[in-house]
Amino acid sequence: MAKVAYVRVSTTEQHEDRQISALEPYKIDKWFREKISGKNTERPEFQRMMEYVREGDTVYVEDFSRLSRSLFDLLHVVEALKAKGVGLVSLKENIDTNTAAGRMMLGMVGVLNQFELDNLHERQAEGIAKAKAKGIYKGRKRIEKPGNWQEVYARWKRREITGTQAMKEAGLKRNTFYNFVKSEGATANG
Repeated sequence: MAKVAYVRVSTTEQHEDRQISALEPYKIDKWFREKISGKNTERPEFQRMMEYVREGDTVYVEDFSRLSRSLFDLLHVVEALKAKGVGLVSLKENIDTNTAAGRMMLGMVGVLNQFELDNLHERQAEGIAKAKAKGIYKGRKRIEKPGNWQEVYARWKRREITGTQAMKEAGLKRNTFYNFVKSEGATANG
């Protein structure tokens, strides 16, 4: 049963010292450290840590935000660890999922965070509605199709290139690319 620590800072200018100092008293067997944004779980050391842990291990973090910036990702990480039989200890939140009380507290934190997020979205929608009523809010700026769209789209449609290659050549993000593809289909059918 290994004690595994995951330490993350977002930029190369930030230091890991505070997290390491907080975790050292727990006699960690294996450390995973990285300097990368926590916006998603596509992080090399995080992925290595998830592959490394086995049933009976416990992952230690100084704070849940080191694992994930979003509640959605955090809950998925917790579920993935739980499915492997791996516990999670967060020092800042004082939560240990190896205990019944820790699992209950994590559930409460999840519910409270979701409540906070829902309230934020409601306030944002109210603000947008007021701005629209005043004629201030115009919505998101419309993204135009790139100059090479027709050529890239035709090659993609003939299966000469993959969607990923087409997105790269057109300089588009995934959702935008497929929205444009959908609009091409609507144009052809309409």
